[in-house]
Amino acid sequence: MPDPVFVIHGVANRDRDGFTTAVAALQDTTGISMVPVYWGDLGADDRFISAALPTRDTAHMPTVGPDSMLRDESPSAVPPYLFVDQPRIADQLEIIDTALRNELEADPGPLRNAPAPGGPTSDDVMAYLAEEWPDTLWLSRTDDPTLLAETGRALAQVLLDTDSLEYAGHGYDGLRGGPSDEPGRLRELVRRRLRDLDRIAGAAIGAAAGRVNHALRTRFGPETTRFLGDVLVYQRHRDAIHARVRARIDDVDPKLGRSPEHPVRVVAHSLGGVIAVDMATAQEPLWTEQLVTFGSQAAFFHVCDPRGGQLLPYSGHMPVQLPSSLGRWTNLWEPLDMLAFAASQVFRLNDGSSPVDQPVPHAATSGLWTHSAYWALSSVATAIAEAMEEVRAGAE
Repeated sequence: MPDPVFVIHGVANRDRDGFTTAVAALQDTTGISMVPVYWGDLGADDRFISAALPTRDTAHMPTVGPDSMLRDESPSAVPPYLFVDQPRIADQLEIIDTALRNELEADPGPLRNAPAPGGPTSDDVMAYLAEEWPDTLWLSRTDDPTLLAETGRALAQVLLDTDSLEYAGHGYDGLRGGPSDEPGRLRELVRRRLRDLDRIAGAAIGAAAGRVNHALRTRFGPETTRFLGDVLVYQRHRDAIHARVRARIDDVDPKLGRSPEHPVRVVAHSLGGVIAVDMATAQEPLWTEQLVTFGSQAAFFHVCDPRGGQLLPYSGHMPVQLPSSLGRWTNLWEPLDMLAFAASQVFRLNDGSSPVDQPVPHAATSGLWTHSAYWALSSVATAIAEAMEEVRAGAE
């Protein structure tokens, strides 16, 4: 009967029973005897991570008011991360102009086919708009054609709906200004309505950005920070974690992994894959016949900070030779997993072949945070079974 496969979990795993259950399910799916190797109690203390995460506290959010950022006339008040490039004003106004004229042409309001000579025209509206446009904080910085077109339509509709305007009593000539009236009412109307639209756009952008920021931090922030926490702890307490893995293997058979004659087979997730590679390439290695990693960072860590042991630093010119203590390596990665890295360009196995980088298909049920989704993917179980079957076939 072949020796069992040892399964090492990754970051942010503080549920020993849950991990044991996941390994049991993987064992049932693959038909391979598996032993869970739990080290999560040696990881980072993540009880208080939330205390270090920014939160979306509405009591401290910018407000829309006389003293708020949205009313600040200084362009520097706009958070620069929201806008990468400054669009060309001419391009923006062209979109607005087209939308505004189309809206005016479609409505039999007072600005269409002016009955009185010298009355306000679309050109007047656009002239005033062009003067006021650079002073907007949000609209002047967007290149979204839909938002710009809607701005033009909104301005046209506000101007057309004279029944609801404070200037309605002045009539058609009053909008344009005449001998008996103070000139510039249309200019003032454009200015006020444009500021209203700009303030609304700013509030909408700020609210949307806040929701996205809150969702990312709520959904991904804790997982990412736990990952970083466990990485930091592993770098400082590597020996203790390796000793835990070694002790679990010794519980099954003290000879396993001690020599080329008694190698182990390992399946490892995330940082567990880094642990497995570090142990297999140490000066006193864990002799590993077959390694399957998924969502792992061994190659990434090595190119950033050489791991030591029997490994040379990565030069960028040729892959790093792995010692004979790591026989085969299949590295699985999920397309949306931002914590998964390839191994085949960084490492070469002792026989001259490359580790096998094998993508697994994304499952819609996994959502966007896929780093923990591998355990439930049938494609992962199949890949593990096939990799371990290769070892058995080679031994025969």
